[in-house]
Amino acid sequence: MTTVDVVIPVYNEEKALPGSIAQLRAFLATHIPHRWRIVIADNASLDRTPEVGRELAARFTDVDYLRLEQKGRGRALRTAWLASDADVLSYMDVDLSTNLAAFPPLIEAIVSGGYDLAIGSRLMPASRTTRSLKREVISRGYNMLIKLLFWNHFSDAQCGFKAITRQAAHQLVPLVQDQSWFFDTELLLRAEQYGYRIAEVPVEWIEDLDSRVKIVQTAIDDVRGLLRVRFGPSPPFKKP
Repeated sequence: MTTVDVVIPVYNEEKALPGSIAQLRAFLATHIPHRWRIVIADNASLDRTPEVGRELAARFTDVDYLRLEQKGRGRALRTAWLASDADVLSYMDVDLSTNLAAFPPLIEAIVSGGYDLAIGSRLMPASRTTRSLKREVISRGYNMLIKLLFWNHFSDAQCGFKAITRQAAHQLVPLVQDQSWFFDTELLLRAEQYGYRIAEVPVEWIEDLDSRVKIVQTAIDDVRGLLRVRFGPSPPFKKP
């Protein structure tokens, strides 16, 4: 049977975590026909998130808790994915901003569609997105800049809703230098660079007004990352 890990990177999410895990468990039990596990990847939370995460892992056999002592969503995903033995590795944001209805198509694109990666996109014609004008402009501008620099095929680099085969993760993640928010973009750019197949799934997405993301600073860091990947040396790797 195919196995699926769903990683939830968290930082100071003591309030949101219990409800999100309950909602996610109920959805997966009903809509995912594979053996699944939720992994709470806590990247150096300073509130009660560690206590809450351990309580959830102790209560449910299908929930694990992973603690990292350094911040960084990319670091959390790197650690959780490379330590996993699941066939399909995925992640989503703890606020569940992306409607979970898009998760089964995301997984099936890999399990039965033959893709190496699958990503949620807020910028496809069939997608429905609710967010502030500032975030809309920054997101579209960022993805346009990626197109100008790389002529890539994917439309939305930063939607927190992705899946990847274990084999592709173990080959690509070590090539990704970023430990924070640029991790997603760098992973996708390396995947295209080395010929991996990427599926896009339209999503319904609603902005979380309590998000921990510092939008402007993250955008600046992402632009620096793009310039590094575009003009820096490529990792010495070829897809087997």
